[in-house]
Amino acid sequence: MELIKKNVHMNKLKCQTSLQLTLDDDFNVPDAKPDIYKIIKEQGMVKIIDVKMSNGKLMVNGSLHFDDLYLSDENARPLHNMSGEIPFDELIHLEEACSGDDAVVSWELEDLTTGLINSRKLSVKAIVSLTVLVEDLYDEATAVGVEGDPDVQYRNKTITVTDVAVDKRDTYRVKDQIHLPSNKVNISEILYSEVELRNVEVRLLEDKFTEKGEVVVFFIYAGESEDNPIDYYETEIPFSTTIDCNGCTEDMVDNITFNVTGKSLEVVPDADGEERIVDVETVIEMAIKMYEEEELELLNDVYSPYKELIPVMKDAHYESLLVKNNSKVRVNDRIRVAVGQPEILQICHASGDVKVDDIEVTDSGLEVNGVMEVQVLYICPDDKRPLNSIKGIVPFNQTIEARGINPDSIYRIKPSMEQLSVMALDGEEMEVKAGIGLSTIVFNSLTEPIIADVEEHELDYDKLKNMPSMVGYVVKNNDSLWSIAKKYYSTVDKLKELNNLADEMVKAGDKILITKRVDKIL
Repeated sequence: MELIKKNVHMNKLKCQTSLQLTLDDDFNVPDAKPDIYKIIKEQGMVKIIDVKMSNGKLMVNGSLHFDDLYLSDENARPLHNMSGEIPFDELIHLEEACSGDDAVVSWELEDLTTGLINSRKLSVKAIVSLTVLVEDLYDEATAVGVEGDPDVQYRNKTITVTDVAVDKRDTYRVKDQIHLPSNKVNISEILYSEVELRNVEVRLLEDKFTEKGEVVVFFIYAGESEDNPIDYYETEIPFSTTIDCNGCTEDMVDNITFNVTGKSLEVVPDADGEERIVDVETVIEMAIKMYEEEELELLNDVYSPYKELIPVMKDAHYESLLVKNNSKVRVNDRIRVAVGQPEILQICHASGDVKVDDIEVTDSGLEVNGVMEVQVLYICPDDKRPLNSIKGIVPFNQTIEARGINPDSIYRIKPSMEQLSVMALDGEEMEVKAGIGLSTIVFNSLTEPIIADVEEHELDYDKLKNMPSMVGYVVKNNDSLWSIAKKYYSTVDKLKELNNLADEMVKAGDKILITKRVDKIL
């Protein structure tokens, strides 16, 4: 007798940890740039350069890149920029990790503050949150049947498991040209730029998937005109592409994370030789996972009327997809200009970042609380101080329906900014409206006892010979035809034939006739 086994490709979370890095450094203003009067806006991006895993330890090498837009006392052009980076090396302890494991490191810039030490020196402080996931892809060998001995009786049970079909990383580059409209002056120098990814949609196909969305590009530049030394422009670049993905099918469930990991804006001349075209390249990193659900037949019980079979049990761990949800949240709030800050003449640009602060598992799903941090750049009435910015925090709460979730469920929520609009109500107040996306995937953890092996022993023939040749049995609660046949060394088919039963359904109080099988015992 041999067990028939099937491998189920599983993705198991081996270990996970999160930590905060505090980065702090001072930077001198380059000699070619004027003194800093006031910092208007800052942005930062973390780049993970190298990840090295050893037994129980992970070394992460990376850097924080920052860009600052600031005001100077220059009359000709008051706006200037400054950029720099803070490198870091962090040793993270992971007790269960081993050399050769693949660690996925994600980051979140929780806080970035740039302040003036003096007009020629800048202080940069940041809090970076690093999350490390070490997942173990393995095959769970599961017994699904028996072969080689026709006398062996076995029963299966059915469970629904979620297999990892695709697990890979890829990058895609969005390249396009921005042509300035006729009402904008020629570009002398790009002073500051922001690139955001919004409204990404995915459609699965055979061995590939399509993605489409928009790249929002905003930049402030120094113009060639003396009458208009500073100008800005914002536009959306739609993109659509097909990504090869071997093993992907239309009926799978995708969980793809998109992040902008690089950007490049380069000014090039148009056909007339004027600097009015901007070459844009955006690098989008994709963490791709595809899941497929499978009805798995597990070997549940086994016995033989002619042998003593003892199943060797073990616990197998599986994951079952509970829900894949894209929840939408609408937020609306007002932000006032602080006392002493310049009035609002015109909204220039708004950017937002969504942060999830707390997730609570409830009976009906996940209760998500978070904030949208918005930063608005606006034009002021003073020509010498033409720009200012204001920050605001808009809280949100959303219940993501996931019936059947429990405290042991595995869930991942990826927030994203889908829409953002800001309108000036008057010189001191603005209204913020935004659409937030919460991409959620929830798995239930299953622990199923499975038969890993079967020990075979000879039957106690003296015991069988002493059993009566015929027994009248009254069915008890929780009895089944299978359990009765197993107890009396018979088979389900034999009992059905002997008692003229059309199926295996029996209930408490039914009377069943059982005869001892002696064809191979004597």
